[in-house]
Parts: sequence; C-alpha cells; structure tokens
Amino acid sequence: MPKLGSSRARFLLSLLLIFFSLFIQNVATATSKNNSNLNFKEAPKFYNSPSCSAINSLKNAVHVAMTLDIAYLRGSMAAILSVLQHSSCPENIIFHFVSSSSAETTHLNFTIAKSFPYLHFTIYPIQDIAAVAGLISTSIRSALDCPLNYARNYLADLLPQYLHKVVYLDSDLVLVDDIAKLAATPLIEDSVLAAPEYCNANFTTYFTPTFWSNPSLSLTFANQNRKPCYFNTGVMVIDLDRWRAGDYTTKIVEWMELQKRMRIYELGSLPPFLLVFAGNIAPVDHRWNQHGLGGDNFRGLCRDLHPGPVSLLHWSGKGKPWVRLDSNRPCPLDALWAPYDLLQTPYTLES
Repeated sequence: MPKLGSSRARFLLSLLLIFFSLFIQNVATATSKNNSNLNFKEAPKFYNSPSCSAINSLKNAVHVAMTLDIAYLRGSMAAILSVLQHSSCPENIIFHFVSSSSAETTHLNFTIAKSFPYLHFTIYPIQDIAAVAGLISTSIRSALDCPLNYARNYLADLLPQYLHKVVYLDSDLVLVDDIAKLAATPLIEDSVLAAPEYCNANFTTYFTPTFWSNPSLSLTFANQNRKPCYFNTGVMVIDLDRWRAGDYTTKIVEWMELQKRMRIYELGSLPPFLLVFAGNIAPVDHRWNQHGLGGDNFRGLCRDLHPGPVSLLHWSGKGKPWVRLDSNRPCPLDALWAPYDLLQTPYTLES
C-alpha cells in the first residue's frame, strides 16, 4: 500500500477527483434537462393597496435581485410568489434576475413571463462565466461550487448603473412579510450592506488553520473597531453606489485568488464575504432570515425555527423543501413552503 504522499497515491487521488467531477457534471446536466420540462401554473395577479404611490424606478420601486437557473427554478418561482403575495405594493416591485448563460435566458424568460405575466423583470446573463468558474475552489458540497452561487459578487457590475440599492434574495426561501420593510433598512455609518448577524457562532470555524496560523491573514480581524460576526449572504440589502465606489468586487476576487493558491476556507462563496464585510455591516432583525431550514451541508436533517418572530424562511443547507416533498420525506417546516409551489404537483396552490 503506497503512502498518501507518494506520487502514485497523488496520481490516483487526482484521477478519482476527475471522475467524481465528471459524475457531478452529468448529474447536474440530467437535473437541468428534467427541470427544463417543468410545467408551472400562472400565479394570481396582485394589486397595489390604495396607499401605494405610482411606481417610479428610482424612488418608489423596491428592487429585488435573485439568481435564476433551471436547477433551482422551482424554488425561485415560489420565492417570487411569496414576495408578491405579502407585499402591500406588489406592482412597485422590480425583479433583476442573474442567469449563468445567454442560452438559458430565453427559456427562463418565457417561464417567468408565463407564470407572472404582469411582473416587472429583467434577466442579466453573466457574460464571462468561465472567468467566474476559474476563481472557484472546491468546497464541502458540490452544489456550492456552481458559478451562479457567486453571482452576488458581481451584482454592482451586472445591474444598471442607475440602481442605487437592491435587496438580494436566494432562491430557497419564502417571505411571509412585506419586503418593503426589509428594503427600508437604513445602511448606517457608510455600511455597504445590511444583513442579520449571528455573533454567538464560532467564527473561527469558517477558516482553516492555514489562515489562522498566518499572521498577515489572521490580522484581517484584529482591528478592535471591527467585531466580526457570521451573517448569511442569502438575504442582504446592498448599497450598490457604495459597493462600486469601494470596488468591493475586486476585494472579494482577491480573496478568492488567494484561496486558489493556499486553502484558507472550506465553504463556498460565504468566506470571502465574511473577510471583506464581517463586522462592518448594518444590522437587520433576525426575523428576516430564519436560515438553516435545509439542515447541515452533509445530511440535511430537519431543523426547527429559531426563537422569535418570522418574516422570512430560508432553506439554506443541503435539504430543499421541494426535493423532500417529492420524495415523501418532508420536514415539518416544509409545509410552510408548499403553498407557494407553482409546479403542477399535489402540493401546489389550488386554482
């Protein structure tokens, strides 16, 4: 038996990784083909309440950014419906979707317009998806390595320059409150983004011993004025003007490039955000991101809600509610997602 450090062992390990990567790609391709044939219902039209002002793309609109792909399309449709259903001014919401390729855009555009014929939306394909993919390092779960998972890094470049502020939402969540309340979060003290913080989490676990043992890297969090806390990047209010002025895309990319040279974290797109922003974000009440409902990143075990009120339920983690419902192994909280499912299944809204 060769030792782990031998040339033969390294060759075999590299070969195994190549085969595993090809397997994952084939599974993803098959999933996309199956999902491209999904048939969604048309959502009801929601109207502004009498107190709503006439829509103006800058002053009165709420701008929402989401990624959009075939693999997670079912979750995205549910998220969109939940936003509209609980908004007091749904006609004033403008969606900005980011897709991974121009090839998918036509199908995605047709599907969204068919189910939401009155929706204000635009789809923005990532122009150089290969460059984004080239920056990604493998993480603890293959789904986290999708280039579209990193689209939030590039929103300030992809979205129109006239947009000043946007609410970013993941595709595996539903709102049960008015998104205008979240959009109105004040970005105080020149903060670039706002999100719920969790300061009781063990922050050190998000980075490797290589990071913490390197004095020049660990000093990133040594500033006494910066008290870094964990925050989930699936729900954020972003000041696009401040992002552009501070060139924060470049700052995130620099950490990703370093990660390619020396492994300093394990978990997908989150750590670069923590390195750049943790300790310098505006606070948001925890009710706006009841995250982790998908369980951990390995087993996807069922979880309960955090204590306190709820405005947004987020199935971050391995387990997705539509997958568990289809397999007849739902978690109790998946029943809260099911009413927003527009797919033609027993769990969809009744006509």
